[in-house]
Amino acid sequence: MSNQLTPELLIRAYSVGLFPMAESHDDPTLYWIDPEWRGVIPLDGFHVPRSLRKVVRRKEFDIKVDSNFAATIEACATTTDTREETWINKNIREAYCHLHEMGCAHSIEAWQNGVLVGGLYGVSLGQAFFGESMFSRATNASKVALVHLVALMRQGGYRLLDTQFVNDHLKQFGVIEISRQKYRSQLAEALTGRASLPFEADDAAIEAVLCQKPYP
Repeated sequence: MSNQLTPELLIRAYSVGLFPMAESHDDPTLYWIDPEWRGVIPLDGFHVPRSLRKVVRRKEFDIKVDSNFAATIEACATTTDTREETWINKNIREAYCHLHEMGCAHSIEAWQNGVLVGGLYGVSLGQAFFGESMFSRATNASKVALVHLVALMRQGGYRLLDTQFVNDHLKQFGVIEISRQKYRSQLAEALTGRASLPFEADDAAIEAVLCQKPYP
């Protein structure tokens, strides 16, 4: 347990498979998590439900990258009627905002009529992207952001999408659970390469994801 969190410490932690969580959004204590079983989404096995494919193609949302990282992580940390507690405290928000300023944390945002209505954020190191949290204030907003994240990752040369855990929400997208040992092996390989998250997914990359085809 530790209450001290810096961007440099975060980078070291992610590089060995650790990530921080708080007990609640108003609890300053941090815990370092190293799951025995890890959730990952294979970039070549990402599944988009048929109904969601239609939403993506209708372009109901304006998807932006890093347009407002601070607002995205703040929304992910906010409790709602359906989410009474979150694990993102002030220390985490501030540290990840600094990490974003260093170019190592990114937000994929869904906007509608000029309003941020959904999105996700995560950490980028080498060819690995560590998904942290998502939020949605409009139907399908965060799901569309996730589709775009996968398209951006494939377009930008990434190899590993870490979801940390497996849950019912992620199962519809093809998330799998792998052992800690296997995860660390995949992580080590991903950290040897270089990738860059584009600011926009091109139509070909999005269609490749929707149709589960290789890109390019």
